[in-house]
Amino acid sequence: MLHNVLTEKNFLMYAMQHYNNPCCASTEECLEDIRRMKYIKKLITRYIETGELKERLILNHLIVLSNVFQPEPLCRMLCLKMEGMLSYIKPFLIMIGCCIEKIINVREVRIIETDLIAMDQRIITALRKI
Repeated sequence: MLHNVLTEKNFLMYAMQHYNNPCCASTEECLEDIRRMKYIKKLITRYIETGELKERLILNHLIVLSNVFQPEPLCRMLCLKMEGMLSYIKPFLIMIGCCIEKIINVREVRIIETDLIAMDQRIITALRKI
């Protein structure tokens, strides 16, 4: 499958092309779901800065996203929006069954092997308790 490079410029168009919610009544609903990535990024940033992990809230946002996006587009978009945070997001994606083996053509990077991404141990421990 041919993949165009996903960038900030074409992100919204890509997200809308891959958005699949039969109950969606407006563009605003789609944009609201897409904004969940921003909320996840804020929660991960807070965890990095303060150590406060809201794993259930992050998990809820990711579950909603996984219900409206297939795993490959979801992983590509998260990789773009959360550059440098994949080690924190990967345990959540594995838990909900959305982690893919290779993330292709995000920014300048051709292929990201997800097997090579180390995971945050504290997040793994927290998720095992759920």
